[in-house]
Amino acid sequence: MPTIDQMLCFAIYAAGHAFTRFYKPRLDALELTYPQYLALLVLWERDDISVKTLGDRLFLDSGTVTPLLKRLEARGLVARRRDEKDERQVRIKLTEAGQALEQKALSIPLAVIEGTGLDVSGGDQMRQELLMLRDRLDAALDRQR
Repeated sequence: MPTIDQMLCFAIYAAGHAFTRFYKPRLDALELTYPQYLALLVLWERDDISVKTLGDRLFLDSGTVTPLLKRLEARGLVARRRDEKDERQVRIKLTEAGQALEQKALSIPLAVIEGTGLDVSGGDQMRQELLMLRDRLDAALDRQR
C-alpha cells in the first residue's frame, strides 16, 4: 500500500488547499469566496447566461449554484431574471458593480502565476495536464457505469 505522500490524489488535494490559502487574502479584499470568484470569472468572460450554463461551466449543480448566486445578488453584483423565451430558465447578468469588480480582480491571476513560480507557458502546460487528467478520470468513471 502506498503511503499518503505517494498518492497522486493527495498531492492534488493538498495543492488545492494551498491554492485556497493563497487566494483567500486576495478574495477577502474583494469580499468574495472562491466559488463566487469562479462564478464571476465565467460571467466576466460571457455575461447574461443561464444558471444551467454557469453550473455546467463550473461542474456544479443548480442546488449549489443558486445559493451562491443569491449571495452575489444580495451584494448587488449580479441580477437574476426569468428567460423571456423560456420561463423555466433563470438568466444571470452582471450589474455595473459586478462589471467594475473585474478591474479590481485583474491582479489575482498574475499573483497566482507568480506564486506558483511558473511562467505563463508553464502554467498553461500544467493546466492542460490537469484538464487531461480530469477528462481521463471522467472517462474511466463512465466506463465503470
